Amino acid sequence: MLLKFQTDDVMNAPEHHRRLARLEDLEFANSFAGLPEAFYTRLAPHGLPAPYLVGASSEVAELIGLDSDEIGRPEFCEIFAGNSLPPGSDALAAVYSGHQFGVWAGQLGDGRAHLLGGLRNASGDWEIQLKGAGRTPYSRGADGRAVLRSSIREFLCSEAMAGLGIPTTRALAVVGADLPVRREEIESAAVVARVAPSFVRFGSFEHWAAHGRGDELRLLADYVITTFRPECRDAANPYAALLADVSRRTGELIAHWMAVGFMHGVMNTDNMSILGLTLDYGPFGFMEAFDAGHICNHSDHQGRYTYRNQPHVAQWNLYCLAEALRPLTGDREMVQAVVDDNFGPAFEAHFERLMCAKLGLREALAGDETLIGETFGLLQQQRPDFTLFFRTLSHLPAAVDREKQGKTDDPLCDLFFDRAACDSWLAGWRARLAQTPWDDTARRAAMRAANPKYVLRNWLAEGAIRKAQEGDFSEVGRLLECLRHPFAEQPEFEQYAALPPDWASGLEVSCSS
Repeated sequence: MLLKFQTDDVMNAPEHHRRLARLEDLEFANSFAGLPEAFYTRLAPHGLPAPYLVGASSEVAELIGLDSDEIGRPEFCEIFAGNSLPPGSDALAAVYSGHQFGVWAGQLGDGRAHLLGGLRNASGDWEIQLKGAGRTPYSRGADGRAVLRSSIREFLCSEAMAGLGIPTTRALAVVGADLPVRREEIESAAVVARVAPSFVRFGSFEHWAAHGRGDELRLLADYVITTFRPECRDAANPYAALLADVSRRTGELIAHWMAVGFMHGVMNTDNMSILGLTLDYGPFGFMEAFDAGHICNHSDHQGRYTYRNQPHVAQWNLYCLAEALRPLTGDREMVQAVVDDNFGPAFEAHFERLMCAKLGLREALAGDETLIGETFGLLQQQRPDFTLFFRTLSHLPAAVDREKQGKTDDPLCDLFFDRAACDSWLAGWRARLAQTPWDDTARRAAMRAANPKYVLRNWLAEGAIRKAQEGDFSEVGRLLECLRHPFAEQPEFEQYAALPPDWASGLEVSCSS
């Protein structure tokens, strides 16, 4: 059943005229549940006692067709804590397998997630999944719970990435409860309501390939193609077309991560979306003092998921997907070629395009790769704050009088311990701008639209978490409001654009984060 609205022609109505639903009008369908039962286990979520709202995104509420005024109702917490199921919900936990840290881990699955079902409206198809809603058959001995700390991080980062224009799962809400959960210490439980067109992963295909279940493999591929990528159906080999599509989308996704300094932290194949979305926020981080070898995940002892390794790991993961799809697509060399022909070109083209925008280059020239390489060489040598470097650069003029140069360039040079190195790079940058000149006011505005002022730094998330652990959720809301508009100046949030305070130097995130 589809989401009910008050008007008959809502699917064709302009967005600002579309009527939004009340909670009791939400009726879910679950297309994934149309697959055979081998793909999942039907079970209701295990709710939270006396749940309370920690944070909610009115933007996501309206995206799924829900009136944002409904967020304030007690029933909202009851539904999205897993205490009551909305009409039509066919709750389930999906099975999948995967490679973790480059090693085959065998069967995994939704160990603490329950898919409530999906809603369809003029904005698209949206599945809603509750993360932290208790044990499932795939919990592997764990408690199936999420803690407040990690739930706030996922909620805020999902919405921060959407604000940055990066393909991502979204987050409707975090619901908490005074239910103790044991991690390194006793923490309180929470549930994140995650939203995406689909939560199918690379590991969903690996699972059936590893068990030699060709029929199920084909069923899953057909489901993804029919539901999300119908254009692949007309290809000579629809399954190779699907692999090409996800390779291209993944290449563009990783390029976007790299361009904003985002590090996922745990790029296992079970954490890679078949739709090319950023999926499963755990030990993520945004680059501060630049280091291409930075490891944001304290659990990553071998440094597999460093910033610089992300393109390589993504391609390796795609090879795993290609191998899983091989019974449907062809020989090993052919499917690897599909990955190589789509991932690399997509990554390189998108990354160069994003970097040219960040550097304020009006038109691409043949030598721009050299400037981009020199830029990252300077960052690696000098270790300025990544976000502040590009945002500050966005304010500098294309030409400056020699007498005024020091004062004009001070805000950027102050980020470097070797100011002469910064001066030298700026001279080359300005010389490149002069090759494709354009109105300086327009250029600076374009650069500010490509270089965020605000990202979810770990110390910002930590500040919101500490207040929330004391029962004050106001900082979660303030950060959410700021991160919705990361490219705007927002002087009321100026403190969120600052360098990390001294106390933040010891912050660590791990796979339990």
